Amino acid sequence: MGAKVMVIDDERAILDTVEILLRGEGFEPFVLQSGKEALDQMHELAPDIVLTDIRMPGVTGLDVLEAVRQRDPEVPVILMTAQASLQSAVKAVNAGAFYYLQKPFSNADLVALCRRAAEVRYLSRENKALKKEIRRRDHSSAVRPIGRNRGFLEIVKLAETVAPTDSTILITGESGTGKEIVARYIHQLSDRENGPFISINCGALPESLLESELFGHVKGSFTGAVRDKEGLLVAAKGGTFFLDEIGEMSPALQVKLLRALQEREVVPVGATEPVSVDVRVIAATNRDLEQEIRRGTFRSDLYYRLNVITLHLPPLRERSEDVPLLAEYFIQKMSTDRNGKGELELTDEAMGALQNYDWPGNVRELENALERAAILCGHAGRIDSSALPARVTAPEPAPLISERPPANPSLEVIERAYILWVLQAESGNKARAAEVLGIDPSTLYRKLNRYGLGD
Repeated sequence: MGAKVMVIDDERAILDTVEILLRGEGFEPFVLQSGKEALDQMHELAPDIVLTDIRMPGVTGLDVLEAVRQRDPEVPVILMTAQASLQSAVKAVNAGAFYYLQKPFSNADLVALCRRAAEVRYLSRENKALKKEIRRRDHSSAVRPIGRNRGFLEIVKLAETVAPTDSTILITGESGTGKEIVARYIHQLSDRENGPFISINCGALPESLLESELFGHVKGSFTGAVRDKEGLLVAAKGGTFFLDEIGEMSPALQVKLLRALQEREVVPVGATEPVSVDVRVIAATNRDLEQEIRRGTFRSDLYYRLNVITLHLPPLRERSEDVPLLAEYFIQKMSTDRNGKGELELTDEAMGALQNYDWPGNVRELENALERAAILCGHAGRIDSSALPARVTAPEPAPLISERPPANPSLEVIERAYILWVLQAESGNKARAAEVLGIDPSTLYRKLNRYGLGD
């Protein structure tokens, strides 16, 4: 059969006539007698063309047009009406209609119009398929995560395989392993690459503010809401939304997020009507979510909704062969920002120190250590071990409470060790760690970034 045409009209005689006509011309028509019925079956039928009357009780043709545009803006929508006017025609075209057809129309005109619409639909599909094939063959425009460790390369290959799909992805791994870098790489290889990539750290904001940022709010919904605000899930339309530290989200917000993922719509704070969302979700966590489910702090239904595809990034201490590659990449990147001071160079001694260190803060700690070294080496550009942090050249023992602390430790060493110990005791839960430490979560994040332990 030819192109699938969804025909909607509240007049049975017109439906019967159009169905016979289109079927005789090689199309595959599906006739429906109400706009509501069309919306209910839109996903299942997945039409190539929509032919709808404008004036219908309840759900109008313009309502159908809006729903089709939200679902797939490349589906041609032809509007029919017996009460045509220039104003209504302009309104329909501005709303995205393919054509505005006045009743009564000739059979030849209708068939010719449907053939044109089918050709446009076919060309748009061919164009999308061609772009997808080009992306599959050439990943040169995407920033590929750096590494040669076998386990890491397997994860990158899996990321490349699932990128063209719209599947939800959960990225796990310790803080600083590069979860957001992998998420961005997936976005760059996806069909949504031309859309926005928006990220938010679920553990860095209070619950009320996080809810407003994610779902939006309406004016007057709470003190300080002086105007309507679009939520980030809606703002990411056509793109990718990255939920970092998803394990820090409160159970109440987990319920709202689950509904958003299932229904593809959100209800802004203080609103009563839902707003549709068109976004691919990638979540990340450094926590064991299955353990959190057993503790009752994370919903199992949300976990299974997020855990369609899981990518686990190994810590840097398990991929020591990647340290030289990463170090050279960061050094080259920093050399371009030296304003004519000359290129940076790592001595063999410095590279040996980098390879012998365990990097508890993973790739982020390595980058921060090299940034510090690049500043301290001055105009010479030669980085030796003296420019590296003391913890790298003479690592402190792991901060376990049973071990004897180093002699005369600095305040920075004590604070860093204590923060790590509390995080370890709380299984990486930053919200609970901040509570134990008696500081705000935002303060904890600043300290983690300062010590090269941020994500």
